[in-house]
Amino acid sequence: MWTWLLLGGSAFLAGGINAIAGGGTFLTFPALVFTGTAPLTANATSTVALWPGSVASAWGYRSVFSEERRALVPLVGVSLVGGLLGAVAALKTPGDTFARLVPFLVLFGALLFTFGERLRAWLGRFGAPKPWVVVAAQVPISLYGGYLGGGIGLLMLAALTLLGGGRDLNRLNGLKSVLGLAINLTATLTFVASGLVEWDRALVMAGAASAGGYLAATFALRLEVRVVKRLVIAIGWAMTALFFVKTFG
Repeated sequence: MWTWLLLGGSAFLAGGINAIAGGGTFLTFPALVFTGTAPLTANATSTVALWPGSVASAWGYRSVFSEERRALVPLVGVSLVGGLLGAVAALKTPGDTFARLVPFLVLFGALLFTFGERLRAWLGRFGAPKPWVVVAAQVPISLYGGYLGGGIGLLMLAALTLLGGGRDLNRLNGLKSVLGLAINLTATLTFVASGLVEWDRALVMAGAASAGGYLAATFALRLEVRVVKRLVIAIGWAMTALFFVKTFG
């Protein structure tokens, strides 16, 4: 009973956090691991469980499809391929090796989430480079997103800042949501085809995450985004420490 409450609760909070600031993987992935799911299976299950939230988020920015088609076409193409290759790489990684990589991957995600805004602001000083630079930057982001993906939202925002063109943060968030959906689409399909997904857990968590995302979107204007981001940063670093202790302690 407590296992299901923990999984459902973590997914509910993750859905809400993803709708506001991103970083929900820092909750769902550790919850699965700490309730007995092997890390590689937990990665697959968490990705599938959070994918409906990606759909909802991207749908909320559907106007971006027509308004940013020229920029999106190559970026979505790279994201689809990168998500696929990243997920395949995760599946090809031996389970013991993946388990030992997890603390470092979570650390990487925590670093991205902690310093992503500063990176985005720093890159914004240099103006808009050639479009291919942004596409090239999306390659490693999408590969990492398919492999594990914690913290990619802020990394994508930082890279998309390079597009310039007077795009405000809302427009960049729309682009980020569409690209995140593309990465998670091929990663989700790959993990589903692998047979690694624990469907009983994934379905319960998907429902909880969707509910959390819907409620967060409904009351988003009443929430202080900076407070949510600080909470996610604290969770990310706490999970990093726990994974290092669990794996190497």
